[in-house]
Amino acid sequence: MEIDGIISALVIGVVIGVLGRLVVPGRQRIGILWTILVGIVAALIGSATAAALGVADTRGVDWVEWLIQIGLAALGVVALDRARTSR
Repeated sequence: MEIDGIISALVIGVVIGVLGRLVVPGRQRIGILWTILVGIVAALIGSATAAALGVADTRGVDWVEWLIQIGLAALGVVALDRARTSR
């Protein structure tokens, strides 16, 4: 991964984190910084997963890759919220 790929993954990670949080119903008790961090991790893992599945490079918008990333972000937000509320 080159530097422009890393920078775009960070920017997309912010968007993915916010979208992942919007997908989860109810109130989440995590801050925006945690949401952004979850989004960045979900974007990186989602990109790797999409590449492994062979759906990372398609014509136009990579909808499948986006859906994988948003799904992972939503799972991350739920997991972090539950971990923080169980303390």
